[in-house]
Amino acid sequence: MEDLLRAFQVFRKYTSYRRPTTCEHDVLYVLVKAEEVSTEDIKTLENLGFDVDENTGNFRSDRFGSA
Repeated sequence: MEDLLRAFQVFRKYTSYRRPTTCEHDVLYVLVKAEEVSTEDIKTLENLGFDVDENTGNFRSDRFGSA
């Protein structure tokens, strides 16, 4: 749970969406474009269980997703 909270603190810097997440097929998606995120924050997010979805450019996690 701590890693998820830390990840959302990073995401918070890059979005003001009212509903910034979606979940499907056991994957949590965060609607933040990787191209807008600093290299340092991308590395932090990867260490916290998020990677970039190649199809959308947003972040995804199969560690925290459940549908």
